[in-house]
Amino acid sequence: MTVGTFGDISVIQASSGSYRAEARYRDWDGRVRKVTASGPSKRAAKFALREKLSTRMRVGANGGLTSDSSFGALAELWLEDIALSKELADGTKELYGRELRTLVMPTFEPFALREITVGRVDRFLKLQAGRSYARARHSRVVLNLMFNFALRQEAVVRNPVTGTTRLKRPKTNPKALNLEQIEQIRLAAKGWRTGGSLNGPKPDGQVRDLIEVMLGTGARIGEVLAIRKGDINAATAPMRVSIAGTIVVLKGRPVHRQDRPKTDSSNRTVAVPEFAADVIRRRLEVIANQDDDHLLFFSRNRTPLAPFNVRRTLREIFKAAGLEEMKISPHSFRRTGATAITRGADLETAAEFLGHTSTTVTREHYVEVEEIVNLASATILQALAPVE
Repeated sequence: MTVGTFGDISVIQASSGSYRAEARYRDWDGRVRKVTASGPSKRAAKFALREKLSTRMRVGANGGLTSDSSFGALAELWLEDIALSKELADGTKELYGRELRTLVMPTFEPFALREITVGRVDRFLKLQAGRSYARARHSRVVLNLMFNFALRQEAVVRNPVTGTTRLKRPKTNPKALNLEQIEQIRLAAKGWRTGGSLNGPKPDGQVRDLIEVMLGTGARIGEVLAIRKGDINAATAPMRVSIAGTIVVLKGRPVHRQDRPKTDSSNRTVAVPEFAADVIRRRLEVIANQDDDHLLFFSRNRTPLAPFNVRRTLREIFKAAGLEEMKISPHSFRRTGATAITRGADLETAAEFLGHTSTTVTREHYVEVEEIVNLASATILQALAPVE
């Protein structure tokens, strides 16, 4: 027999009254094995066996995954595979593992790989989308990566994720901060915990300075916290800052600086406005005696600041100032910079400023739509005025 074929099917009646069909099958490792299936009648037993044989695939050198393997077995091998990847950041690996455990495993853990069909995955993703688009998208990404891995291991004949309904992202309009809101934020940060009767150490002003640098660089919060003394060129006009890393927090490890930002395209050098340059010069004076690897923002123990702690402090500042309804996040400053540059220059310049390879992401997620049309249109249309 050639690989993937089977011999004659025989059926015997068991003592329980059911029927068992069996046949010899030559697996993908070249070995011939007996395969059986049961049913309440001869016909049902034969049908069950043929269905089992049609989906049966075996491997030996690639981890032993088969179509009969459990989803949990696939999950274990897939996590081992991504752990060996040199292309994925440690934070990405940890994220995939967390999303696998929380989003995907509760639904698919009881199933064998051959039981995970396009229809079953499609229904799962629709239920996830009913809760949130992000939940469905993250679930789809993890499942797609896992079944592509299973496909490479020859444990499945197709990836069931590829046939599912396309997820539709809810249409949203990015919101940038206006000048009045920015001034409110600055006042809130300046006056936070300045009362004389407050317990604990008073703020050192780093979060206030951080807001100005986020506004002036358009960088993500982790990227701003990763700026080092040596990343700053204060001798140029305007000042230039290199975005060349990010702060990551991994389970079981201390907060540390990663020597690359979120993506390769995020490696960039930006020219910063004077209001941000003034803050950076003040921060440089604090670390004047330190080497070039010293961070611009740091904890009292000279360790990196954790992004989640900074976010929490920002929420406390905004809550104390009554600005909760504005729903301000660190990304609000990034969107504000992108919107200002797009209106003052063009979308391509804004995309370059943010470190995007395409203007699509910049336009859809970072630039607020301007409701007022270009006033030049009135002058142009005046040419259509009636002749007196």
